[in-house]
Amino acid sequence: MTPASTLPFDLAGYQDPLVIQRVLHHAKTIAVVGLSPNELRASYFVGYYLKRHGYNVIPVNPRETEIFGEKSYKSLLDVAAPIDIVNVFRAPDALPGIAEDAVKIRAGAVWCQFGVINEAGARIAEAGGLSVVMDRCLKVEHARYVGRMHWLGFNTQRITSVRTGLQ
Repeated sequence: MTPASTLPFDLAGYQDPLVIQRVLHHAKTIAVVGLSPNELRASYFVGYYLKRHGYNVIPVNPRETEIFGEKSYKSLLDVAAPIDIVNVFRAPDALPGIAEDAVKIRAGAVWCQFGVINEAGARIAEAGGLSVVMDRCLKVEHARYVGRMHWLGFNTQRITSVRTGLQ
C-alpha cells in the first residue's frame, strides 16, 4: 500500500465526507468485485456486514459460482440488475478495467477499499459520471455515518492501527 503522502495526485478529493454520505444513503444494491467466500478475508466480512444491514450484495468473482447464497458473476457486465455501488477489493492495477465496466453498466459509484488507489481508474469513473471514493472501507464509513458509530456520536475521520507517536 502506498502512503497517501507519496501519491502523485490529491487523494483527499476521493474521500469527501459529503460524497461518502450521499453514496451510502442512496445505495440499495452493491456489487462487491473480488468478494471471497473465505470468512477470514476482508471482502467476506464487509460483504456480510452490508448484507446484514439490508443491502442487496451481488458477488463478482469469476472463480466462484455462489457466495452468501447469491449467484457470483464473472464480471460486472454479466449483472442484469442496476448497481448503485461497485465496491472494489482488487489490486489497484485492475481498477481502470473495473471502472470502464462500471461506466458501461451505469453504476452510481465506484468505491475502492483501503489500498485500492489508481488515478487512471478514478478518472475513467469520473469521466463516466460516477462518484468515486478511494482508500476508504465501505463498512467503516457505513458504521461511521449510518451505523453504530454514528449513533454514539463518533467521527474519527478514519480508523487506523498506525500509531501517532504518542505511547
